[in-house]
Amino acid sequence: MSLLRAEHLSRRFGGLLAVDGASLEVPEGGLIGLIGPNGAGKTTLFALVSGFLSPSGGRVQFQGEDVTREPPHRRAALGMARTFQIVQPFAGLSVRENILVGAYLRHARREEAVRVADAVGNEVGLGPMLDQQASALTVAGRKRLELARALATQPKLLLLDEVLAGLNPSEVRDIIPVIRAIRDRGVSILMIEHVMQAVMNLCDHVHVLASGRMIADGPPREVTANPQVIEAYLGHGAAARIAAGGAGA
Repeated sequence: MSLLRAEHLSRRFGGLLAVDGASLEVPEGGLIGLIGPNGAGKTTLFALVSGFLSPSGGRVQFQGEDVTREPPHRRAALGMARTFQIVQPFAGLSVRENILVGAYLRHARREEAVRVADAVGNEVGLGPMLDQQASALTVAGRKRLELARALATQPKLLLLDEVLAGLNPSEVRDIIPVIRAIRDRGVSILMIEHVMQAVMNLCDHVHVLASGRMIADGPPREVTANPQVIEAYLGHGAAARIAAGGAGA
């Protein structure tokens, strides 16, 4: 069953059609990737799905309900949470207090919200840092905090916008099991990602966006071998050159 269904979404900014009739689905329990070259419209599509932008056309269904015109806080209440590509923690608050911002969505009593925040902090590897100021975190720590704030809302669907961007290879390897464990406990995930190591290791299915349009979807290894995808990333003639090189090897 589809948890999220985005159908023919478009978004126009003046004369620029940033997203052009894009469709995708996230099944319950799925871990779905959204990839594409820089400027493809991936973050704009995320904003349409999560309610931070209104579409020029198309619709969004979540758990079978049309949420196309619902604001972000309403979608969050229904069980949809997202992270942001540029992480901006509340620098004057502690790590725990930052996570509490998310936990208060479902828990009005502080003691219960703190329990949830601490559990989520431990889940994403921030347990020893809960009492630290968020401003003292490294880039990797801030990425984990961004993930924790969204996860503290107890979502059914988690939208991850380049949560691995800016991390070194060791930090990427460390966080991949965290993301997998989140999915394994029942949270469905849609993730924008440029780190192909993560896409190949994590995703069940991948959608490819280029110039605002979906050009391919399928299992990760199948998609990365698709000539259209290779052309979108590497330019005209790249697929033929790669094929010729392989034939001559």
